[in-house]
Amino acid sequence: MKHTEALQRKSPNEVKIGLISISDRASKGVYQDEGIPALQTWLMKAISNPCTFHERLIADESEVITESIVELVDDFGCDLVLTTGGTGPSRRDVTPEATIEAGTREMPGFGEQMRQISLKFVPTAILSRQTAVLREIEGHAALVINLPGQPKAIAETLEGLKDENGKSIVPGIFAAVPYCIDLIGGPYIETNEAVIKAFRPKSALKK
Repeated sequence: MKHTEALQRKSPNEVKIGLISISDRASKGVYQDEGIPALQTWLMKAISNPCTFHERLIADESEVITESIVELVDDFGCDLVLTTGGTGPSRRDVTPEATIEAGTREMPGFGEQMRQISLKFVPTAILSRQTAVLREIEGHAALVINLPGQPKAIAETLEGLKDENGKSIVPGIFAAVPYCIDLIGGPYIETNEAVIKAFRPKSALKK
């Protein structure tokens, strides 16, 4: 695909999203992948814009992960790439390193907040190594975020923690995603506030 074609949108506010599930066994068909369906279901509830999804189910191989991120951003024009899996301390968990290799700048706050949320549930959250980066190329930039591997943990980190009345206790990381996409030149993402309220400074709100 030509670079200019990749950056074209069906509508001005279309959001292009890459979803990468990283699992040796799921990629070989040993069991069914749950990461991509969980991500897509949550995103379709949370984002009001029209979305186009590009999916990849791949093994825990560093080069393949890096190449997949690069392809989704450079060749498909994704504004946001979310990975799931491969962020623990085992030797096969190479997602963070492969993500950093594909990025031009790190965005460590996303990983810090995900660990804060997960620590509310399990002490082993400190073993997770999720990170985020920007990938910036000529005429385009994307945000790439590593998410946990379990569907329940994916929703918790994206959405945050709420009390019994639905009031936010700990903000989910997705609250900061739309404004980040604004700042790197992407589409203006609007969210379903019943799921997640996007935070923007007043000066950045669309009139």
